[in-house]
Amino acid sequence: MGVAKANAGSEREETDIKDILKRIDDLTRVLKIILDDLNGVSRMLRVHVESRFEEDLNQERRLRSVNDVYKVFPQDLLELLYFEEADDYIIIKPKQYLGSENFAKVASIVREHLKGEYVSHGRESHFRVPRRI
Repeated sequence: MGVAKANAGSEREETDIKDILKRIDDLTRVLKIILDDLNGVSRMLRVHVESRFEEDLNQERRLRSVNDVYKVFPQDLLELLYFEEADDYIIIKPKQYLGSENFAKVASIVREHLKGEYVSHGRESHFRVPRRI
């Protein structure tokens, strides 16, 4: 009887070890699935952060400067205008009275080519062009 108990105990230990090894294999498979998912999420986050960083850089690059605005105007009109760079706009003010013909030319260029507008404020009237393209 002692041998039978020893064999039963040995078989039980072997069965327990096999169950433990099976559970370890199952856990390893689950951990591999989780690892693959984490790697995928990590890649997506990296792409998102990098694209956001590039977007921020592009936004900075897409700010219009006074020089960009100069290039749109013909020389004869440039001599009549004063340009000022503000945070969100390029402000264009006449140095002198433009007259209706020159005013119409400037207004047309500001609206059609620069997507800007005329701001009527009496003596402080001006054209403004958004810096963000």
